[in-house]
Amino acid sequence: MGLLKNIFESRSKKNGILFDKITSILGFKPKNLSIYQKAFTHSSAQLKDQFGNDMNYERLEFLGDSILGAVISCYLFDQVPNADEGYLTKMRSKIVSRQNLNQLGKELELTALLKTSKQSDSFGKNIDGNLFESLIGAIYLDKGFKSCEDFIYKKVIEPYVDIKRLEGKIISYKSLIIEWCQKNKYNFNFEISEEDGLDGIPHFAVRFYINNDPIAKARETSKKKAEEKASRRAYYALQDQFE
Repeated sequence: MGLLKNIFESRSKKNGILFDKITSILGFKPKNLSIYQKAFTHSSAQLKDQFGNDMNYERLEFLGDSILGAVISCYLFDQVPNADEGYLTKMRSKIVSRQNLNQLGKELELTALLKTSKQSDSFGKNIDGNLFESLIGAIYLDKGFKSCEDFIYKKVIEPYVDIKRLEGKIISYKSLIIEWCQKNKYNFNFEISEEDGLDGIPHFAVRFYINNDPIAKARETSKKKAEEKASRRAYYALQDQFE
């Protein structure tokens, strides 16, 4: 009997700590704590919910991503009434970029709430942003869309969204340089080769050409990273022509 009492007291204490931390982050008391428990459970924990389904944050992350995108879209639609679809799409991408979401997750220290069997340094670089989206999904299921919208305004839009500043922010140098080349009817191409790295990890060397002239080169552990780095270097090499 004493053992069972200790188990239940332990669970109650852990739930109380989670409840207090979630309340502090949200600014209001959650109604259904189990939703937030799922929002901060990694698949490596291999837990099941009461219905036998896998208990992890991935589905809530998907839901939160959609809701976040919808709230930001509505905000931009209202704030910039004369903007076309392309402008609105670019601005939304800048606001909900992985870099921004990761920063928001880190500021809220969401990984400290994560239940997992993995070491913290083994997670991917987007874990903080993933948990932020999962939290939004949990708020929606627990309190509804209005509470979710209020949270996004409080944590994302009011402190960080400055439309004029975001207009000048570059989120993809590759997209920018390709668009510039197409606009000016320049031929361009990325020449990619794979190399062996000193650390045993394959690296990719990229050379970027415009009208057969070499403009920039870069080397990274993935093609995507190497192309982006080469594009960034090309942008700065040609920056005067972009103004």
